[in-house]
Amino acid sequence: MPKPTKGPRLGGGPAHERLLLANLAAQLFTHKSIKTTETKAKRLRPLAERLVTLAKRGDLHARRRALTVLRTNKDAAHILFNEIAPLVAEREGGYTRITKIGNRKGDNAPLAVIELVLEPVTPKKKAAKSAPKAEKAEKAAEPEVVEEAPVEEAPVADEAAEAGAESQVEGEAAEAAAADAVEDTK
Repeated sequence: MPKPTKGPRLGGGPAHERLLLANLAAQLFTHKSIKTTETKAKRLRPLAERLVTLAKRGDLHARRRALTVLRTNKDAAHILFNEIAPLVAEREGGYTRITKIGNRKGDNAPLAVIELVLEPVTPKKKAAKSAPKAEKAEKAAEPEVVEEAPVEEAPVADEAAEAGAESQVEGEAAEAAAADAVEDTK
């Protein structure tokens, strides 16, 4: 028997695991949310997401592939293709959400709620980012005219301005602080 790729089997053999996951998926599509153990929820997520992707395609072949997983549960397939698929048509993935809810009272098993994410998607605004780029491109295309002052009329910079001060008072305060620091080191 080949080794399982994702940890130990759920409930025994591979056939039992497929049946268990198929039943969990059918219940998820029927009820939109189920409470189960974290391990089962994590193993159900990829299967459910694959089935929702098939339902979004919506053709006959996709329906038949989904029915091979869901087996005889045609009601779940009907709900999946006719109710769930139109609600997640704009969503590009992430159709399920797993929320941990603590441990079970009897055997202290970690429980989780796995639910379908059916809220509408709010797309990120890409137009807002492209508008400043367009403005920059327009500004780059236009030559800017800069008036130059004659060298004689240019104001002479004082020592405070050269030190990076915004005003003469700040410059004098910075020079005084530097002088105090020099005196403290002596």
